[in-house]
Amino acid sequence: MRHRFLKYIFPPLYGLVIYFTIRLLLDSVTGMKFWERKRWGQTSTELVYCILISYIFMWVYQKLFRWFDKRWSSEFSYRRLGYELIWLLVVSLLMQNVFLTTFTAVTDDGAQWYDVVDINVVPTLYILIYYGIMRSRTYLNAYIAGKIQLEKITNDQLQTELKFLKAQYHPHFLFNALNTIYFQMDDNIGEAKKSIEKFSELLRYQLYDQQQTVAVSQEIHYLKNFIELQEVRSSDKLQLTVDFDGKLNGQQVYPLLMLPLVENAFKYVGGAYWINIKAVMNDSGFIFSVENAVPEQSQLPVQRTGGIGLENLRRRLELLYPGKHKLDVGKKDNVFKASLQIEELT
Repeated sequence: MRHRFLKYIFPPLYGLVIYFTIRLLLDSVTGMKFWERKRWGQTSTELVYCILISYIFMWVYQKLFRWFDKRWSSEFSYRRLGYELIWLLVVSLLMQNVFLTTFTAVTDDGAQWYDVVDINVVPTLYILIYYGIMRSRTYLNAYIAGKIQLEKITNDQLQTELKFLKAQYHPHFLFNALNTIYFQMDDNIGEAKKSIEKFSELLRYQLYDQQQTVAVSQEIHYLKNFIELQEVRSSDKLQLTVDFDGKLNGQQVYPLLMLPLVENAFKYVGGAYWINIKAVMNDSGFIFSVENAVPEQSQLPVQRTGGIGLENLRRRLELLYPGKHKLDVGKKDNVFKASLQIEELT
């Protein structure tokens, strides 16, 4: 329907609007009233001529628009806009003078200077309006396509970075776990086998549960296995407290965000040799905290600017929960505390 209207009905309407606008402007200058002319044959000829050439004008403009689209495809830029307008004005002025000025020169009393001005100004203004209406949809589609493409590229880059950051945990974790099992085999083969079983379950989670988010209960189960594996290599004097809120169940969370905090606690624990691990869900959202005793002169990773660990975690949180998380780490007296808050879990 739209195509038929633009092809068959719109051109004569466009031609009549231009004709009547030019005539009214000329009559306001000359004092004539073209609707009172006795030679209706001449008026009819002018009307029919304007209708016929309007089909030519529209055909040329549509060809020109298709050429623009072929040249720039879906690109949108101010350079393209300026280029199209220049071509449109050049073609429009050329056709107006070839078809309209020439016709005016051989009819009525010839082409006066004001005739030439009106013939060039009026159709030019109308073609600019026509161009704006017709091309707005094309430009809007091109703009949206460009935005979608930019978002896709950005998303691909973020996904690549996230995969790289997540992969960094694997060798770090593998080294610690294998080191634990290695020393355990010297003391108790049976316990070493149990550790290997837990280790394989941890690997399975890391290698196969790669969907964007996981149920927080799965993440907690993973952490429990990790903690049990770490306990094996820890001293018997370690006082460990683990408290996971029963409300944490099917809520979705991005995986392996809590692991670095637990890992650091086991790595740097000392002094009074205790670790407290807690996860709760309250009005503030999801809160995961780890506290551990440290020696007075210990060197902790609070100020580290690179490598695997807290800096890696900070970057992942910025990508996954922009503006919706809070990570606080610090040492006070002989206690190191790390707290991760996520505003809400879906």
